[in-house]
Amino acid sequence: MPPSLKPLNQQVIVITGASSGIGLATAQDAAKAGARMVLAARSGDVLEAIVATLEKQGHEAIHVVADVAEREGVQRIADAAIERFGRIDTWANVAGVSIYGKIEDVTEADARRLFDVNFWGMVHGSLVALPHLRRHGGALINVGSEASEVAVPLQGMYSASKHAVKGFTDALRIEVAGVDAAPVSITLIQPTAVNTPLPEHARNYLDRQPKLPTPQLDPHRVAAAILEAAQTPTRDAKVGLMAALDVAVEKMVPALADQVAVLQVPRQQRDEAPRDPVGNLFRAQGDGVVYGRGG
Repeated sequence: MPPSLKPLNQQVIVITGASSGIGLATAQDAAKAGARMVLAARSGDVLEAIVATLEKQGHEAIHVVADVAEREGVQRIADAAIERFGRIDTWANVAGVSIYGKIEDVTEADARRLFDVNFWGMVHGSLVALPHLRRHGGALINVGSEASEVAVPLQGMYSASKHAVKGFTDALRIEVAGVDAAPVSITLIQPTAVNTPLPEHARNYLDRQPKLPTPQLDPHRVAAAILEAAQTPTRDAKVGLMAALDVAVEKMVPALADQVAVLQVPRQQRDEAPRDPVGNLFRAQGDGVVYGRGG
């Protein structure tokens, strides 16, 4: 039987990557629904301001400064949740970074750091959360991407990390929900391009400012999919028509998908010089902003 999940106003929800973009949108919407929250990211001052705003609005939340690439930091998130609220009902692994540049140009150090955040950060969150979710029942939600199944040129390392997120999440679901029949719902969220600050925060090897191609989703649409999965057992959810279409083309006519992907190269660059090529790969850069610059 599928696990029984609580309504949001009865839940304690952990959200990583909560200082901007999808993570922040999810925190805002979960608060409005009455959830109690543990918000985690590297940007402590930003998180503190977010929590202060939520508390002024009558919501209950705490923050934990942590780098998800470090297992010890992720464990601190869980410990803080248990100390404050006594349990965890939903854990959402949202934290992520990107690199813009051809694969051959990206240094191994940068590529490994991206995997430390996007893949290992999700692994750490999953494995730290599972004992708590197994005990009381709950939802583990991992944010992948349409890039979990479709290759994106100039974001090859990002695509590879999101493919890894899907492989891990699918295998974990089979073991935990299938083999063990544990009362845990394990969900992969796969949005298409989302209007967040991800490109502005990315490590950039290009000679132009990076961007995401249009059309782009409102981050609150992805937050809605995450919060729906927190309440209703869901295997996976593709968010946005383009996510479903792009994955379908990749599966049915992969050679055509490759040709279409070539057209995405110019659509991922603005006609302006890079503003911050270093980005947030190795440093905190959350800014308390949900939206990016759009198209």
